[in-house]
Amino acid sequence: MTTIFATLAGGSATSTSLAKPDDTPAPSDWMLLRSELEDGLSIHYVRSVYQNGETVLRMLYPERMPKDPRVVFLLPVEPQLQSRFGDGMTTAKRLRLHEKHNWVIVAPTFSAWPWYADHPTDAALRQETYMMRVAVPLTTHVHPHRPEQRGLLGFSKSGWGAWSLLLRQPDQFAAASAWDAPMMMEQPKFGMDKIVGDRKTFEAYRIPNLLRTHAEAVRSRERLALLGYGNFRADHVRCHALLDELKIPHAYADGPKQRHHWDGGWLPAAAEALDRLMDGERS
Repeated sequence: MTTIFATLAGGSATSTSLAKPDDTPAPSDWMLLRSELEDGLSIHYVRSVYQNGETVLRMLYPERMPKDPRVVFLLPVEPQLQSRFGDGMTTAKRLRLHEKHNWVIVAPTFSAWPWYADHPTDAALRQETYMMRVAVPLTTHVHPHRPEQRGLLGFSKSGWGAWSLLLRQPDQFAAASAWDAPMMMEQPKFGMDKIVGDRKTFEAYRIPNLLRTHAEAVRSRERLALLGYGNFRADHVRCHALLDELKIPHAYADGPKQRHHWDGGWLPAAAEALDRLMDGERS
């Protein structure tokens, strides 16, 4: 085991409707317990008031770090390190996406099913706040970078999460790429009700609402990618139509149908799309 540093704290114990990164020391808020190197990954173990128990951030670096590499958050679809739908970091590493795109890839974990929302009353179910006040500041501390170097990548729940984080935090991420995601859900499904808590909170994270509310933030250039399908083609078709209606430029690919899994075949294309969108931030 290699210990990188002992403790790091950040954030505020008060959740807000739009959590922002905050490096203000607050040891009671969250703490980095330890850091290890294992199988080519830098693994950081965290305890925070925003999650139940210990969570983990795994980081994967290219062998030859460029001067100004981009950071991509590879968002999970299951709690902790469960892998019924595969493991995004394992797949990304096997595909060598970190080398191909010169990315630092960061995979956080969550104590409950990740929907990237803040529960209105349960302080330990604040997933958006955890991302913005723990995962992002810790990653920035370990690997300094700017928001315009920061991307989001996921599918299914985490595809929804990638888009909701970008739309709610448009100044904190450059682009988001998703595939096979239930973008047009009209009511909480797939365990989301336990995370959002009530209808009002669901509406605050619902993708069509966010697109309409934040259209201007994503209208000047392509920042969103929606690719492929396995279970949610109808959602994709409707979402694509809404984006066109709102005149929001975006990357879009309708199929082919693939397995609803990290290894289903869409991760390389979603990564290519994200890389291109993040290049647009630099141009």
